[in-house]
Amino acid sequence: MLETCYKKKCNEAGLDEAGRGCLAGPVFAAAVILPDDYYNKEMRDSKMLNEKQREILRLEIEKNALCFCVMKVDEKTIDSINILKSSILAMHKCIEKLKLKPGHLLIDGNYFLPFDGIEHKTIVKGDNKFLNIAAASILAKTYRDEWMKKIGNEYPQYNWAKNKGYATKEHVNAINHWGLSPYHRRSFTLKSAQLHLL
Repeated sequence: MLETCYKKKCNEAGLDEAGRGCLAGPVFAAAVILPDDYYNKEMRDSKMLNEKQREILRLEIEKNALCFCVMKVDEKTIDSINILKSSILAMHKCIEKLKLKPGHLLIDGNYFLPFDGIEHKTIVKGDNKFLNIAAASILAKTYRDEWMKKIGNEYPQYNWAKNKGYATKEHVNAINHWGLSPYHRRSFTLKSAQLHLL
């Protein structure tokens, strides 16, 4: 059973990202503030849901959240500053655009950089422990999937509508045959360099 949030009565925002491990496309992040008394037994980590379930829950989240925001950071920025920093940058952009200022931030994973003096806590696998992170996970995933389908129309040979830019065998074979598109991340051969905050 997922908890609604870590700290009540402070407009806590749950945050998560989607697309960190992809070979192509932007990384998306979402921030969601749910009512303290909100509960939905169907909501969990987006990776544990099918596409239809995620789409239904996306509408549920957008209807019931006190506020939410979804932002992206493109592949050129990812190549420039690395994926970890880009994921955190996308989260910061979300927080900045929220209609309510959160009193606490709850972030999926174990990396984050402070934002505007707001207290935060990182939670490993938080998207299956707290509803506000699960909600952010679902929004980030559905918005990113939508974007990958859209740019996939420009480059149908990579089948991004299906693989969403991840390193499937089909996607890797398409890269080997067609080369890289403008949406591919050039830096992802240097995986170790992608995971530094400094």
